[in-house]
Amino acid sequence: MIKSMTGYGAAKGSSGKIEISVEIKSVNNRYLDSNIKLPRVFNSIEDTLKSIIHENISRGKVDVFISIDSSNSDDIEIKVNQTLVKSYVTALRTIAWDNELSSDIRVADLTRFPDILQAEKREIDTTELCAEISEVLRNALSDFNGMRAREGEKLCKDMSARLDDVERLTGLAAEQSPKSVEEYRKKLEARMIEVLQTANIDESRILTEAAIFADRVSICEETVRLRSHISQLRELLKSNEPVGRKIDFLVQEFNREANTIGAKGNDTEMSKIIVDLKAEIEKIREQAQNIE
Repeated sequence: MIKSMTGYGAAKGSSGKIEISVEIKSVNNRYLDSNIKLPRVFNSIEDTLKSIIHENISRGKVDVFISIDSSNSDDIEIKVNQTLVKSYVTALRTIAWDNELSSDIRVADLTRFPDILQAEKREIDTTELCAEISEVLRNALSDFNGMRAREGEKLCKDMSARLDDVERLTGLAAEQSPKSVEEYRKKLEARMIEVLQTANIDESRILTEAAIFADRVSICEETVRLRSHISQLRELLKSNEPVGRKIDFLVQEFNREANTIGAKGNDTEMSKIIVDLKAEIEKIREQAQNIE
């Protein structure tokens, strides 16, 4: 089933007490343009994450937001500045000795001094965490692709219905073309009678002129090609592979045939058919812009 280029997906996971969340958003784009936003400490794995994205997406402008919440983790370590402690103890004993005071130094007294105790974050095991980030990203991509598939199904139904209309209008154009030739023959005969002021006219001359006109306005080749394009597009809509570019090219061929038919048709009824035909093709083209 075809997929839409627009979609949204999200997933959450954890590594110990570290929470990981991933959000994916995409809009239409001619090519694949992926952008990942994650904490700088993990910039080294950006290429790995992009390769995972490229395995799942072939077209679209994709923004991936990865956040790491370590506020509940136990990665805080309290360290004692032993060099500073010894300096403070030496200074306190000197004061006590010089001033004949008691040198009873308590731990609580020392902790009041600045920089004795220092809170530091332990280094995160990025190898394990990176593996978890990749797994959460894959889960988010699964959710993202599920939404794109559902949107793609809607696009497929709409385009299939419009293809039915294109095929119907192509049939009407094929039926109208011979009628145009017959109307031309009648008009030509009426004009010749009017000009010559007689009913005795050269019937073979009229048939020859009508045959030349019929050859000039024949849309047989165009309708055959148009029906072939319709068949090809229906097959593409069944594909499980990215077919957006192929559909875009094929719709251009739809327009080319419709324009040629319109240029050959010179009566009011044919003009109405071509207007409706090109309107349906344009709606298909608009929908094709959303397909991966």
